[in-house]
Amino acid sequence: MAKESASVRRELVRDLVRDDEVFDVPAAVLCACCGQPDCAGCAAASDGSSGVVAIIPWERPVGSVWSRLWATSKATTLGAETFFAMMPDGALPSAMRFALLAETLAILAMIVALLPVAALALPSLTLELARNPAARDSALQCLAVGVPGLTVWMVLAHTVHGAALDLGARRQGARPERRRALRFGLYACGWDLMAGPLGALVMLVTSGVQGAGQVLSASLRVPGKASTALLQGVYALRPEAAERARRAGSVAALALTVASGLAAVALVLAVS
Repeated sequence: MAKESASVRRELVRDLVRDDEVFDVPAAVLCACCGQPDCAGCAAASDGSSGVVAIIPWERPVGSVWSRLWATSKATTLGAETFFAMMPDGALPSAMRFALLAETLAILAMIVALLPVAALALPSLTLELARNPAARDSALQCLAVGVPGLTVWMVLAHTVHGAALDLGARRQGARPERRRALRFGLYACGWDLMAGPLGALVMLVTSGVQGAGQVLSASLRVPGKASTALLQGVYALRPEAAERARRAGSVAALALTVASGLAAVALVLAVS
């Protein structure tokens, strides 16, 4: 078990650090432009990234979109405690692009995985869609509206969770960190990609059955671990205060998410 944990840590370090860098656990994460550890990101105004190096692969200017997306999603899940405890400040647009892309891929992968199950469970509907062009057009229209709508709702739910954690932390006496809390919620969308069929498939191909099982197991525990890491690392709360803030934030986020979901369903029913 110890060897397995050490192997996972080494793999995460390779994902979070450039191959040509020597990683020696720096005392602080410094801005690439001004060299300050608490910089919000000198490069944020020009390219939308945080300007902070060696933390979030998605915000680096090098590498393909998929490699940066996958490395970041993997870090948010398997390395959640380190990733979110060191969440840097920065601009929101880059994190928003990550969240929208991760959720879109997660939802599309889930739809593809469920299509064969739906076809077997509802054979009459499957035959109707195969024979009736109007029914197919209607189904495609539903997908065209439903996928973006569900994506936005999932991103909103994660963002609300981050905002609720900030509120809970402030009630425990911590100073506000609203932007970092929102970035927490946006990068937390990587959990959904890793826990879904696409994440499981990629882990199965790259790391085998053991790797796929490991990421699925980690996905079940990651919300609580990541929230605690954020509250203790970014907000500097003691464990007892962090636990109270986490519970309050989770309850508030759940209530707001359910309310928004019910409102969305009511709107769809009213329009239809």
